Amino acid sequence: MARQERRAQLQVLTTLDAAKTQWYHFTAIVVAGMGFFTDAYDLFCISLVTKLLGRIYYTDPASPDPGTLPPNVAAAVNGVALCGTLAGQLFFGWLGDKLGRKSVYGMTLLLMVICSVASGLSFGSTPNGVMATLCFFRFWLGFGIGGDYPLSATIMSEYANKKTRGAFIAAVFAMQGFGILAGGIVTLILSTVFRKAFPAPAYLVDAAASTVPQADYVWRIILMLGAAPAILTYYWRTKMPETARYTALVAKNAKQAAADMSKVLQVEIDAESEKLDEITRNKDYGLFSSRFAKRHGFHLLGTAATWFLVDIAYYSQNLFQKDIFASIHWIPKARTMSALEEVFRISRAQTLIALCGTVPGYWFTVFLIDILGRFAIQLLGFAMMTVFMLGLAVPYHHWTTSGNHIGFAVMYGFTFFFANFGPNATTFIVPAEIFPARLRSTCHGISAAAGKAGAIIGAFGFLYAAQPKDKAHVDAGYKPGIGVQNALIVLAVCNFLGFLFTFLVPESKGKSLEEMSGEANEEETTGTSANANAMQPSGLEMV
Repeated sequence: MARQERRAQLQVLTTLDAAKTQWYHFTAIVVAGMGFFTDAYDLFCISLVTKLLGRIYYTDPASPDPGTLPPNVAAAVNGVALCGTLAGQLFFGWLGDKLGRKSVYGMTLLLMVICSVASGLSFGSTPNGVMATLCFFRFWLGFGIGGDYPLSATIMSEYANKKTRGAFIAAVFAMQGFGILAGGIVTLILSTVFRKAFPAPAYLVDAAASTVPQADYVWRIILMLGAAPAILTYYWRTKMPETARYTALVAKNAKQAAADMSKVLQVEIDAESEKLDEITRNKDYGLFSSRFAKRHGFHLLGTAATWFLVDIAYYSQNLFQKDIFASIHWIPKARTMSALEEVFRISRAQTLIALCGTVPGYWFTVFLIDILGRFAIQLLGFAMMTVFMLGLAVPYHHWTTSGNHIGFAVMYGFTFFFANFGPNATTFIVPAEIFPARLRSTCHGISAAAGKAGAIIGAFGFLYAAQPKDKAHVDAGYKPGIGVQNALIVLAVCNFLGFLFTFLVPESKGKSLEEMSGEANEEETTGTSANANAMQPSGLEMV
């Protein structure tokens, strides 16, 4: 039986839901988005310089692949920031619900600035000492980055109107694509400048040995430049008012919420303190309560599982593009070129993929998510990622022997396109929309942390799984993995499982945050009913 009655909603929240797109929306997108620009730059730029680190600190003339970092060192350098990110998502997600979104938002940015600079200043008297220092600072860099996920998503969802909320949150996340692209462009420029300014001495006949001392500055500058966009937006973060939904529904200060949003929206809004008491009465159940489990237990399982599965594939692809490109001979063997030449070729390949596949995918989501809905885009993305992964893996020997680099790159680019026009974006958006305000940041942090657990599995697992199996590498002491082909098949299976888990996640298109979370309903419904509600036309509730 359907029912039309609803608990009366606060004017400040209904005004936010119905607000036309205004300047403050774009300000919030830029301020929150630049945090994600920084996050992506810092997380993914390490993949551009790991080969250079190997050339500088671990050159072994006897190795078939000179300068490659030892697998354990490579795993630590690539994965330690992800471990910090996971911890930061859980901690700052919880803190955002306890202290407020705004008060925690500046902490994460300052931590990112300090640790970006410190990463580039890594020191040590031995190669392992330098790598240990780098890993230390990158862990805390990741910790700050982790806080940006739940806070940026929650702030944008609570500022937005319900008609274009998906596009606004997606636009914040889309800055991740520009961060990845910027990392590639910065590396291209620096490697070109240093290559021309400091050419290898003519007496070095072996290109693999031609690592000029100045190359050590390249990776340090690349890492330190990650602090620049964060510094530029710190002032504006401190000036953002606390979201009205936190102030009203969590802090229970209707007067302050109305005053803050009256300034932002430039309209008169009544405080409605008595109505706030009525709305929030009996709504204080916790994360581990039976009421939360009944209403949102399957939702949290769905958002966490889908994010976990997509990140296994997405981070494996991003962090180890260079290894995949080398396996199909798109990037020549390391022994045939200098260290700076290798950095240039790796960054050129990754920039091309980002420009043609990664960035367009994000913006397709921005433009279409409030038309097609989150559910359809996520299903489409997982399905197409599965298809294109299998298209790379099944005829893998064709790609490695035919020399058809363009065909491989096109299909590989499509996996990134449908990751971002798909689950990589929607898994970020949905957890910020479907949970109660007092647990929204925490639940987003849990979902995001599950994603980073997947990223860690992808970073460490793919590194070892894709170790070459040829005789030269085995004779040099490398433990062979399952190979790139089988690793790609495993990633395809992960995408298919993500497709299935998507059915646990409700559609939130066109609904207010309070409708999705149950905070606007007269009675709490069970988790099963909540899923049914998500499929009903706006204005109806099932009992």
